[in-house]
Amino acid sequence: MNVFKSKHVGCYGVVINDNKVLLIKKARGAYKGKLDLPGGGIEYGETVDDTLKREFLEETNMLISDYKLRTVITHYEVWNIDDDNQEDLTHIAIIYDVVLPREYVIKRDADGLDSLGAEWYDIDELSMADLSPLAQCIKNRD
Repeated sequence: MNVFKSKHVGCYGVVINDNKVLLIKKARGAYKGKLDLPGGGIEYGETVDDTLKREFLEETNMLISDYKLRTVITHYEVWNIDDDNQEDLTHIAIIYDVVLPREYVIKRDADGLDSLGAEWYDIDELSMADLSPLAQCIKNRD
């Protein structure tokens, strides 16, 4: 088996409204099939603010402008890419609390990349097993 060591740095957002959280279902990667926070990797030359705004628009169709740093999470994951290849991933996630925009229409269809679509989920009905390691921060509200 080939093992590829990699790192991923991304920006993600938590949007909560009436005890519901906006999540995407992952289409691929280490968290495939899990519910995850909208967001993704920082592109070359991009600021963290630009990354958060771009990823939110791509995955949820929301134009966001009001957000505040919540936490930074480092997660380690080893997963099988296919029968012959494995990834040893260090994932650094910069997570923001995002204020729900006044006007929006959620993008519920796949983006052709990471997301199978965005949806609102009742926080109390989600189990930790449903959530990606990044999205688990919504269950740890202090």
